[in-house]
Amino acid sequence: MAKASEHWTTRAGFLLATIGSAVGLGSIWKFPYEVGENGGGGFVLFYLLGLAVIVAPLMLAEFAIGRSGQSDARDSIRDVARNWGASGSWAAVGMLGIATSSLILSFYSVIGGWALAYSVETILAGLPSGGTEEAQRHFDALLSSPARTGIYHTLFMGLTAWIVGRGIASGIEQAAKVLMPLMAVLMVALAAYAMLQGDTAGTIRYMFYFDLERLEPRVMLEAVGLGFFSIGVGLAVMITYAAYAGREINLVHAAVAAIVSDTAISFLAGFAIFPIVFANGLDPASGPGLMFVTLPLAFAGMPLGNTVAFAFFLLLFIAAITSAISMLEMPVSFARDSFGWPRKKAALVSATVIWVVGFSSVFSFNLWREWFPLSAYPIFASSTFFDLLDHVTSSIMLPMGGFAIAIFVGWALPPRFLSQVLELRMGSAAMLSLALRYLAPAAILAATLAPMIAK
Repeated sequence: MAKASEHWTTRAGFLLATIGSAVGLGSIWKFPYEVGENGGGGFVLFYLLGLAVIVAPLMLAEFAIGRSGQSDARDSIRDVARNWGASGSWAAVGMLGIATSSLILSFYSVIGGWALAYSVETILAGLPSGGTEEAQRHFDALLSSPARTGIYHTLFMGLTAWIVGRGIASGIEQAAKVLMPLMAVLMVALAAYAMLQGDTAGTIRYMFYFDLERLEPRVMLEAVGLGFFSIGVGLAVMITYAAYAGREINLVHAAVAAIVSDTAISFLAGFAIFPIVFANGLDPASGPGLMFVTLPLAFAGMPLGNTVAFAFFLLLFIAAITSAISMLEMPVSFARDSFGWPRKKAALVSATVIWVVGFSSVFSFNLWREWFPLSAYPIFASSTFFDLLDHVTSSIMLPMGGFAIAIFVGWALPPRFLSQVLELRMGSAAMLSLALRYLAPAAILAATLAPMIAK
């Protein structure tokens, strides 16, 4: 089914949806933590380098494929390849993106359900009273209950499917126009509150001090790859979104605006979280535990604690669902184009399959918590099904997708493809093609291998 009948109605709607896709749960805590723990300002410089050599070229490559192909990720890549004299077998890269997005969404929905659970239960019952042990028990009680976790996973997935099922203009675009401004308001309000109540000076030192001694080669490579892994280029989501973009939307401007906005939101998240973290002597590296255990404990002892906690978990929920929407659109678009299904049926079937797969992650924290599928291999001896799924998608499939898209556009297609579709001068298109041929693939490989390099 052709997608000419569906389009973003405004440039702002397309841009907000693109930013929403890029901003996820990792942007709220991982980016500022990585900056602070790995050299502050020096780490930021290499992060910006990663945006320049990986994220921007790949986003523009995906945008160009989507605008030219005007279809789902698989068909767009196949049609572009054939139209420009390359093999149609490149369509497998689109299928990889669809599979990766669907698998990531299966466990992302579970984590988004945690944020929804804390939002709802903070309003209904307030924060858990008592100390650290009580806060930990509260979180453990959620994870250990397959019924409770499953219900919130179902609600999260159901809302995502409802939005996507309504279509581009009436569903995804309208949701982005409501959710992204709400996210911005919550982020600014939480940052202002945290800076007034917490340790702002400590946050500035943590995030921006140039500690060059920490910038080891491994850390530099991780900084370069951070934007790639957190923004999610390589999933082919931007191919699908760009297929709905009319010619009046300048995709180069949109890519720059999306990358700058995502980075700004990530920094703002640092000022919404770390003043409270440092004022209460908390561990900024505790990941999910920071969000669901230590921060609620800190909120409980602060003025307007329940209100602030609700706003924080609502923020997490919004960050999760805006990314989830874009990931669900991948299989939905594929099902519509490949099987001719109406959007509502495609959304229902795709969401149902992903929802069912998601219970493997739900059970990993309770019924299956002692099951380690690959325990015969020492490196995975203590990895649950959830851990393995996270590793395979984030550390293998996502880099493979980004690497393949770079090779496809950089080598299989001529620079005039980028020049023609993105309306670039030949010099700019040649530089972009050069980045996709050499810089982006090399940086993706290096960033992927960086965690394996001994400290």
